[in-house]
Amino acid sequence: MRARRVVAALSAVVALVGAACSSNVSSGAGSGPSSSSSATGAPGLGGSAIGFIFVGPKNDFGYNQAAYDGSQAVKAAYPNLKVLTAENVPEDDNATRVMNSMISQGAKIIFATSYGHLNPAEAVAAQHPDVVVVQQGNLIPTSTAIPKNMGTYFGTVYEPVYLAGIAAGKATKTNKLGYVYAFPISQSIDNIDAFELGAQSVNPAAKTSVVNTSAWCDPGKQTLAASSLLSQGVDVITQHQDCTSTIIKATEAAGKYSVGYHADASSLAPKGWLTGSEWNWGPLYTDIVKTVLAGSFTGSKYNANYRVGYKTGDNPFVQSKFGPSVSDDTKALIATAKTALGQPDGSPFKGPVMDQSGKVIPGFEAGKVPDYATIESLTTFVQGIVGQIPKS
Repeated sequence: MRARRVVAALSAVVALVGAACSSNVSSGAGSGPSSSSSATGAPGLGGSAIGFIFVGPKNDFGYNQAAYDGSQAVKAAYPNLKVLTAENVPEDDNATRVMNSMISQGAKIIFATSYGHLNPAEAVAAQHPDVVVVQQGNLIPTSTAIPKNMGTYFGTVYEPVYLAGIAAGKATKTNKLGYVYAFPISQSIDNIDAFELGAQSVNPAAKTSVVNTSAWCDPGKQTLAASSLLSQGVDVITQHQDCTSTIIKATEAAGKYSVGYHADASSLAPKGWLTGSEWNWGPLYTDIVKTVLAGSFTGSKYNANYRVGYKTGDNPFVQSKFGPSVSDDTKALIATAKTALGQPDGSPFKGPVMDQSGKVIPGFEAGKVPDYATIESLTTFVQGIVGQIPKS
């Protein structure tokens, strides 16, 4: 459906009040012609703004930068809407406060873009039934009814990570790969497992050592993690961190290979960049806004736990460009694997998949093709991973 136009002309930016956290709210609006519509009372209609909150800085060469770029794609697509953005918003009650501030400035659509923003997003959605709140990366429990004005969304992150694992498996000379990650959430476990499985598919001797930082963005901890892996003979390092530059720079300085995550950081590793996985949020964000403005959010695919991957052909998580050292042979292997993942029986986790002790993981038996929900419930590392999942 065509997007309905908004009621009022854009207002000046209202300063964010309160000093409970260090987040900064900014807004931007294009200069396109003004337009009008009558509010119907449906969630998301009748406002003059869209809000985006980020857990870290918008220039982190990673997760938050990719989300910010997506917000700017929305700004370009809807020049008559004010786009409010807030960086460094913690995953606690401060997120609720910032979202409420955006709503007071006219926001009728809120994108809460971090995994830990789910609970604040649920609270804001309950307080404001006329506002659509969508949350990035987490899942609303299926045991509860999803509110009419809420949903979650994400790409199938482990698919391009599996492909990057192929590049790593072909590039390594020591058969030692490294993975720095923040928290043992389902996405991190899926990614680590998929990376190792991708490497194993072309190099059965490859093993992946993991280091957990317990922080989405802590350059000090990241430096220590990278140094630890490099000292063990690791010659390819990847990560699941929000800000990625520290690890990539350290790996490049050591003359080793980097695999990126969240955003294109190839400029930081002109010699050692292999490939990576990055977000292209613009099309998905824009379609969510279009659906809301059309009055069609409730009951739509976005009013749910929405997930897309290679099988649907519209995964917002895409493979990054190749670096100079990646051979044509490796590129061909990755292209073949990508095509296979898009088939009904394709999956990085097609069984049998073994845990670290060599036992088949339940639900991943021989010949079995697990669905997305089963993969996102993984709580164990696969065979070939060196290191343990923290107990707390």
